[in-house]
Amino acid sequence: MRQINRVAVLGAGVMGATIAAHLANAGLDVLLLDIVPKSLEPQEEAKGLTLESPVVRNRIARNGLQGLAKMKPAPLYSRDYAGLMTVGNFEDDLDKLNSCDWIIEVVVEYMPIKLDLFKKIVPHLAPGAILSTNTSGLSVNEMAEVLPPEVKKNFLVTHFFNPPRYMRLMELVPCAETDPVVMEMMAEFIGKRLGKGIVYAKDTTNFIANRIGVYSIYKSIQHMTEMGMTVEEVDAVAGPASGRAKSAAFRTSDLVGLDVLAHVGTNNYELVPDDEEREVFKLPSFIKKMIENGQLGNKAGQGFYKRGKLDGKKQIFYFDYTSGDYKPLEKPKFASVAAVKQVDDPAKKLKMVVSGADKGAEFAWKSTRDTLIYAFNRIPEIADDVVNVDNAMRWGFNWEIGPFEMLDAIGVKEFVGRAEQDGVAVPAILKEIDSFYRYGQAGQKEYFDLQKKDYVPVPVKEGQIQLEILKKANGVVDKNADASVVDLGDGVFCLEFHSKMNSISGGILAMTHKAVKRAETEGVGLVVANQGSNFSVGANLMMLAVAVAEGAWDDVAMQIKAFQNATMALKYAKVPVVAAPFGMTLGGGAEFCLHSDAINAHAETYMGLVEVGVGLLPGGGGTKEMSIRAIELAAKFKTDVQPFIIKNFQQIAMAKVSMGASELYGMDYMRHGDSITMDIDTLIGDAKQKVLGLAVNYRPKSPAAALPAPGRSIAGAVKSQLWNMKMGNFISDYDELVAGYIVDVMCGGDVASGTLVTEEYLLQLEREYFLKLCGNRKTGERIQHMLKTGKPLRN
Repeated sequence: MRQINRVAVLGAGVMGATIAAHLANAGLDVLLLDIVPKSLEPQEEAKGLTLESPVVRNRIARNGLQGLAKMKPAPLYSRDYAGLMTVGNFEDDLDKLNSCDWIIEVVVEYMPIKLDLFKKIVPHLAPGAILSTNTSGLSVNEMAEVLPPEVKKNFLVTHFFNPPRYMRLMELVPCAETDPVVMEMMAEFIGKRLGKGIVYAKDTTNFIANRIGVYSIYKSIQHMTEMGMTVEEVDAVAGPASGRAKSAAFRTSDLVGLDVLAHVGTNNYELVPDDEEREVFKLPSFIKKMIENGQLGNKAGQGFYKRGKLDGKKQIFYFDYTSGDYKPLEKPKFASVAAVKQVDDPAKKLKMVVSGADKGAEFAWKSTRDTLIYAFNRIPEIADDVVNVDNAMRWGFNWEIGPFEMLDAIGVKEFVGRAEQDGVAVPAILKEIDSFYRYGQAGQKEYFDLQKKDYVPVPVKEGQIQLEILKKANGVVDKNADASVVDLGDGVFCLEFHSKMNSISGGILAMTHKAVKRAETEGVGLVVANQGSNFSVGANLMMLAVAVAEGAWDDVAMQIKAFQNATMALKYAKVPVVAAPFGMTLGGGAEFCLHSDAINAHAETYMGLVEVGVGLLPGGGGTKEMSIRAIELAAKFKTDVQPFIIKNFQQIAMAKVSMGASELYGMDYMRHGDSITMDIDTLIGDAKQKVLGLAVNYRPKSPAAALPAPGRSIAGAVKSQLWNMKMGNFISDYDELVAGYIVDVMCGGDVASGTLVTEEYLLQLEREYFLKLCGNRKTGERIQHMLKTGKPLRN
């Protein structure tokens, strides 16, 4: 594969700067360029600078770079990565483009400006360099007309979605002359190195995701006004209840900006006159007026929603399009939506909701019906197959399932029958299809190719492991309701969580021992992984709450001992164990990772020991483990243990959660030898390879037997600081108590510094203090509050 090491980004606005940031996240050298300012700013004049001063000429690009530090959510994994970026301008620094392997144009969405820039940069491109545009829907072939033949073959659209770090979708669109080898190479590089989900679109207005996503929103507006519903009522239905994003229709509109929404809709109306639903894209008059009034969404502080105060209390208001005023949220309740609150499977939720009998269900059906027919009619206009469309909507608009997965969820025959009952025209070929996806021989997933009119395999990239497919192909060697052991091949087994929210339950703890034994007796190693929404949100709090409420202290003691036994089984297995966390990896989920030989984390891993939020300390070995890590680091560097203990204590006491896997090294949750995967599709495959590497000369560990305890003096120093914080009203009495227990465990209890203790002794301390906290009324209150509200209580 051709090497890409240095990339130029042309345009340092929000999109350009954040694309540059994500390239730096991937370890690439980045050159960020923009125009030269036409006038001085007052502070520049005060310093005696002129328009010829380099610092002035690079101001726009430099401001783009410096602005990254203030953005939320953070576009950089680490602020240190900004050091990979240099700035310049379009007049002085174009010669630097000849050292770049890839040049990305990210200037304003106006064709004449883009064409002028292309003409300007072409003489400075190195032979074979890739040139791409980040346009969200302008014609790539029209742009290619100004490029010489040798550049055209390396020219394509690379459409990042905003914000680039967090939105997985990458739409690739070739021009007529783009070399297929270049397309293949860029897809592989962008997927693997930048972690993007690749979809192949065509040179049509708004490509795939914006074409269907904005149609869905505009159609929701049409049904809302016809049915007399409110913005808030629509969002109650048009989110996860019907398989779509948490931001639903109008919160999504506020996120992208009403001006952007209008721009995409107007483009479609004007540039695709043959679209059978063209009239849907006419901008509603009330939205036009909102834009004129500056009600552009989140960036303006008001759009379809805004924050304010009512009777002195903070309140969120929704926009009433009938009056033009904002009204306090009324939290509408539809029985159809309430019925699926506890259902995890988005396909089941959608089928249940559209089958309901209330107004919310009626809206869900109508909006879904029209969107799915519209998406069906777009093949092969905007994409060649259903997989590209489904991926585009999941990765670009955060839908839980794509349009053709929705059709399967409802049932294609049922969908057709009901749509025809409504008097809606249904495409003829849709009536001939039983389902869009199925599992073929050996569990291979297949999709219905609308052009071939037959099923073909869903593409699987090299290194990708799909647990769903392995399980369909009889890869499960053991299972219970909450966990499975899956054979990954080559002697590597996988302990897969599949409890609700992947919370650590008794079933997972029991299966952990079986997984370790299976790997020890029949294989070479174990991967701890799953492919749910998050790795694990922590221990099953409801089970603990019931036991605490009933005063079943023996049961609580047994639960926490079982938890510790499971994590210790991982730590001292006779074969290597690698954890593959991603997304939320909290509490007990983090403890499973900490006790593995190695971690292979997805770049977007949010890990932390957060038990203090419910008045507890990490009881699955986490408190003990962070104590041992501090002791080991002090011994390694032959220095005082106190700063290491204090750092690890603060992380636990403050429930610190990483904002990405890169931060885990500084937190000492990940260590030398651990690794980060950018492409979540290859996460488990990468973890498997790490197991195989460790297995070559694996030496099992033994429980620590002679650890020099930090002792009561360090615990006393920390507790004095806690007392000061309490007296300053920074923490409550109970915060002080919980934090004091944490530091007692980490320091080895009431012993002198340097007293030799064992790992088992620290585990016993952890259990003892965990049970003390469980017996306190205030912990019970915190647990109940978390279960009811999902937020911590500071009592």
